[in-house]
Amino acid sequence: MIFRKICASIVLFVFSLTAHAAIDGKLLQALAGEDPDARITAVNSIAAMGNEKAVEVLTALKNEQLFARDVNVYLVDGEQAKDLSTGKMQKLPDDAEAITINNRLRAALDSALSGLKLFSPDKNTRLVAATALEKEATPEQLPLLNKAYLKENDSEIKSRLQMLIATANLQASDTVVRKAAVKALLDSPNPNLKPVLQKMLAQNPDGSYNEADASIRLEAANTLNAIDGRLARMEFVGNLFYGVSLGSVLLLAALGLAITFGLMGIINMAHGELLMIGAYTTYVCQMLFRKFMPGAVDAYLLLALPAAFLVSAAVGILLERTVIRWLYGRPLETLLCTWGISLILMQAVRSIFGAQNVEVANPSWMSGGITVLGSLVLSYNRIIIIFFALFVVLTVWLILNKTRLGLFVRAVTQNRRMADCVGVATGKIDMLTFGLGSGIAGLGGVALSQLGNVGPDLGQNYIVDSFMVVVLGGVGQLAGTVIAAFGLGEVNKFLEPVAGAVMAKIVILVFIIIFIQRRPQGLFALKGRSVE
Repeated sequence: MIFRKICASIVLFVFSLTAHAAIDGKLLQALAGEDPDARITAVNSIAAMGNEKAVEVLTALKNEQLFARDVNVYLVDGEQAKDLSTGKMQKLPDDAEAITINNRLRAALDSALSGLKLFSPDKNTRLVAATALEKEATPEQLPLLNKAYLKENDSEIKSRLQMLIATANLQASDTVVRKAAVKALLDSPNPNLKPVLQKMLAQNPDGSYNEADASIRLEAANTLNAIDGRLARMEFVGNLFYGVSLGSVLLLAALGLAITFGLMGIINMAHGELLMIGAYTTYVCQMLFRKFMPGAVDAYLLLALPAAFLVSAAVGILLERTVIRWLYGRPLETLLCTWGISLILMQAVRSIFGAQNVEVANPSWMSGGITVLGSLVLSYNRIIIIFFALFVVLTVWLILNKTRLGLFVRAVTQNRRMADCVGVATGKIDMLTFGLGSGIAGLGGVALSQLGNVGPDLGQNYIVDSFMVVVLGGVGQLAGTVIAAFGLGEVNKFLEPVAGAVMAKIVILVFIIIFIQRRPQGLFALKGRSVE
């Protein structure tokens, strides 16, 4: 044990001595040579130094800033050139020739420069570099990986480096090393290993195997089965999560429609544009923070949420007071009028913000994600939107069931004449109910702005899905809307990998048509003004 510690200390000491050592002149000469294999070997050897000198030289080579004359290599910096052998600055000799690179060498340089990030003091940079190397770990990178492994203190990154070393050792000539590498990868979730292991198990035309050792083939088959099982579990959990995420987006998009269409019986084709207005309000809030409070730009969502609700609600109330109030009980006219309004709103947004999509960036606290089951990443923005959707549903339920406004809304919905007779201002309730549904659509727009592009056509992508959710869940039923949104989201995400995105949509549409034929009231009994 003591002997091992002494050996480890010696190795670390030697590495510390070489950390800032100058680059061997033979390696520099090899970079300027004509042998492509020798040049790539020199690149990997320089990268294995893992210091700033290596980064400087390889970056200069990639940028074609290196020149050679006889045995000397120069790094050109402006008017001066540095002799990399002596470190002296001088004028570049007139007969020095530029060291050119081809595509093969450029790929080796990119890989080497990515590997050098393993020595960054920032943990996230090292983790990203280790993750990137999972696709291309080669035996030539072993010196670099071994050095990074010895220096690494973080257990997660150290585990990834161990897997990378094992991956690189799959091509080792020593059967003991290859077998140990295959065993070490038994717990790896890296899908990029499958082709390598399958190649080891493949047979040649003459009946021989690519991997001659039978015991290694057996270990490779076990590792391949373990990786397949792990990937299947990851895919299931990933589909489950993204299904819930899509369901929460559908829920936010359809919740406002469940109120305006479900409770009031208005076929509002401009509902998607109310989502779009919420998303553009978020964009405006972000721009205001960037201009006036750049240090607090991550807090722009705190302003965007109430602003999007109020702006969308105001637009909805304006529509209800000027157009829709004259069309109650005439669904076909309502459909045509709101469709025309949706076109007007889209053109208005194009005139103000332009036809191109605008950028709405996630705040830094919504960037990144949680890594589970090896490499499956559950993004923070989707997790937050799932909880936000549930919060909005709870708030709407409390408003409809625990407030005076909710009591009046339910009264007007169930029996308008009776409510009018007992003194309820039905016209005002209509206005406030439509404003509430429109404001919730604005909140949905805020959520959508955090997941994709914001453009004038944003609402068109969700209007059909929103109607499907409301119809399937049962018109006017909050619980039905929630179940339908999450159900459609899950079915869609599990069907997509099998049937493709378009076919999945078609299958869901056919299912809803058949379901509505069998149960016209949807998942829950029909309630609302249309009953009258």
